[in-house]
Amino acid sequence: MDYYKFWNMLLEEISVAPNNGERRILTFNDPRQYAGAFTQWKALKAKQPELRQVQVSPLIRAFFVPAAGAGKLMNRFADLLNVEEDLQIQIHSIANEKSGTATLPWGVKAIHAPQAWSKSTGVHVKIGVIDTGADYRHPDLKHSLASGVNLLHRGMLPLDDNGHGTHIAGTLAAAGGTRGMMGVAPRALLYPVKAFDHSGSAYVSDIVLGIDWCVQNKIDIINMSFGMKTRSKALHNVVIKAYRAGIAVIASSGNDGKRGGDYPARYPETIAVGAIDKRHRVAGFSNRGSYIDVYGPGEGVTSCWLKEGYKEMSGTSMATSHVTGAAALLLSVRPGLSPRELKLLLRRTASPVRLRKGQRRASLGGGAADALRLLKAGVRAKRAVSANV
Repeated sequence: MDYYKFWNMLLEEISVAPNNGERRILTFNDPRQYAGAFTQWKALKAKQPELRQVQVSPLIRAFFVPAAGAGKLMNRFADLLNVEEDLQIQIHSIANEKSGTATLPWGVKAIHAPQAWSKSTGVHVKIGVIDTGADYRHPDLKHSLASGVNLLHRGMLPLDDNGHGTHIAGTLAAAGGTRGMMGVAPRALLYPVKAFDHSGSAYVSDIVLGIDWCVQNKIDIINMSFGMKTRSKALHNVVIKAYRAGIAVIASSGNDGKRGGDYPARYPETIAVGAIDKRHRVAGFSNRGSYIDVYGPGEGVTSCWLKEGYKEMSGTSMATSHVTGAAALLLSVRPGLSPRELKLLLRRTASPVRLRKGQRRASLGGGAADALRLLKAGVRAKRAVSANV
């Protein structure tokens, strides 16, 4: 393969077409060809500033390029590349935000997290939160946040300009004590990965780069409170890579109130989360179905917000952060647990959800997350393994 020609064809198309912000994902099938293209790209980008628009994911051997530059490449190198549109992806919260106050939120209590804290608070567990960033000034989060990464503005802290990421962070690991709020795993360490802009929108390529970063930095769990309707081969590939690296990927199912749901939650390598309401029924807005592994509290959830505040929000986003927190409590005492083992334990220890009129339990998938039951089952399993060694 002529790698010099490959990049020059791309440059040609970029130069004659306007940059409208759209991108394509080019994934090499052969690792040797990816390596050759990568080496040539590094050599050329110093002299060709346009090539600095290109981003790279070594984990899945992909380049993210302006859409204008992918036309001829798709035809000329079709047998060597997988090419897909870099689609937009949205956070999973509902716009019914209300102001809140510092408290022990109902969801944290509903999954019996406080009863689990005598056994585990999530210490030493690293959680990657791919979202809108986090409020580093919030007093309830100051001991919970690591530096993370800002994929939209490299070199800057992943500061939250939306609020969603801060809300997720609070449910995960707020540690405000009696004066603030407490999250599910208050001693876990959060690594905000800012992939979403102020409007709560990102591209698949941003998510791929975020997961790539989490794998490189040996994160234990990734919280992904977002989704889209369309399959993405690149996104699935990077989720598989994280799964094989031993990282649990916990994803929200979406808020359409339908059977079925969004990606990446529908990929089998993720732990798919739906939402329950305060009556422990599947929330009316929550997607549902046999692919749902577990449900978490998602209606009227109070958590941290921007400017050191608190806000009440609803969505499968909120449910996912409860489940991720519960997983962190378990991984703190069972650090070698695989994503598959974690999923099975979450499903096995979940409590039955209350049914609405006409609902069948089998059509809903898993039950409601219970951190205390999860922790007890995980510890018992560890003892059983030790006894057999």
